[in-house]
Order: sequence, then C-alpha cells, then structure tokens
Amino acid sequence: MDIHDSVKFSLSAKFDKTNPKGVHVAENTYIAFDVAILTHDFTRGVRRHTRIGRNCFIGARSIILPGVEIGDGSIVAAGSVVVKNVPANSIVAGNPAKVIRENISVGAYGRFLNADEVQQQESLENGFN
Repeated sequence: MDIHDSVKFSLSAKFDKTNPKGVHVAENTYIAFDVAILTHDFTRGVRRHTRIGRNCFIGARSIILPGVEIGDGSIVAAGSVVVKNVPANSIVAGNPAKVIRENISVGAYGRFLNADEVQQQESLENGFN
C-alpha cells in the first residue's frame, strides 16, 4: 500500500488487502469510519489501482470501487458509492456518486477554508466555549 504518513483514517476503514499494491492515498487526506477502498473485483477478475489525491475527505461508510481516481481537494459525502473518477476540487454524493459541486477550495484533510470560523461561531451561539 502507498499511504502517505500524513493521512488520517479511522481504525474501522477497510483497505483492500487482496490487492494491497493498488491502494494509493496522498498526503493530508482524511478517511472516515467504515470506508471501504477496493482494488479488486473477484467476480470480474479485475485488479486495479485505486487512487485518492491530496487534501481529500472521504465520508463515513463510503465505498470506493476498483480503479477509481479521486482528484486533489475533493470531498466524498458519507454513504457514497464511487464508481467513476472524481474531478479535482469537487464534491460527490449518492449511489452512484455524482458531482454536486465543483471548483471548491479546501485545506488539509478536505476541510473548507472557513471551517474553523464556522465552528467558532456555532460554539458561541450554542454557549460552548
């Protein structure tokens, strides 16, 4: 497997061990709980490289199918089934996953650039400090 040292992932994330050489995850990417990253399809006899770019966020319980490439700075919404390549700087959601927003800007781990400000404002409004 080719997983950059800066990648953060839940211990319940599943990386395909049948074809581990096919798993590639670039720096500053976050992989949430119960995500499955597949690199083989037993029924079709397929073994493919599956690549996730830099600064991506892969939402909980998503499935990334063999051979898919997720572009840098992209977000995969929770529960999505990604069956084809995801363009850089976009958000995909659904089953099958479709682009729902393009030309987004994110920082490390797929966090929106204003995420800290939003979190701080919500904390103030809800009485959390």
